[in-house]
Amino acid sequence: MTTSRKSAEASTFTAEERAAMKERTNELKAAARRGADREAGERDVVEKIAAMGGSDRELAERIHAVITAAAPDLWPRLWYGMPAYAKDGKVLCFFQDAAKFKARYATLGFSDEAKLDDGTMWPSSFALTKLTADDEARIAELVKRAIGAG
Repeated sequence: MTTSRKSAEASTFTAEERAAMKERTNELKAAARRGADREAGERDVVEKIAAMGGSDRELAERIHAVITAAAPDLWPRLWYGMPAYAKDGKVLCFFQDAAKFKARYATLGFSDEAKLDDGTMWPSSFALTKLTADDEARIAELVKRAIGAG
């Protein structure tokens, strides 16, 4: 890579964004080596969650439990270094901890693969600061809708 391209790339992406892209590259290499392995994906997600700090870890643990209970057919996996849940190899939803991009809240996001369409405009991500029982029920319903079961 040329020096000018490195300089342009360095000013275009934050250090956190570059780290996420590097994590994604490593995820793809690992997946190519081991092939489709649900247990390995689950292990990767649980390890990533365990490495998170404080409230991010607590939120991620609850999100993981809610999603895996609501949609047991989704495969846990990492996606840009974030816990994610896929159907037929395509990520439907993911959890982004607040620390990842130095945000003031964590995010539960849904990809365009999620079947959440509702008219001409609908939310595709949600800010999370804590979870109530009502929030968990709503997430379970959204995940079921995302896979086309709700």
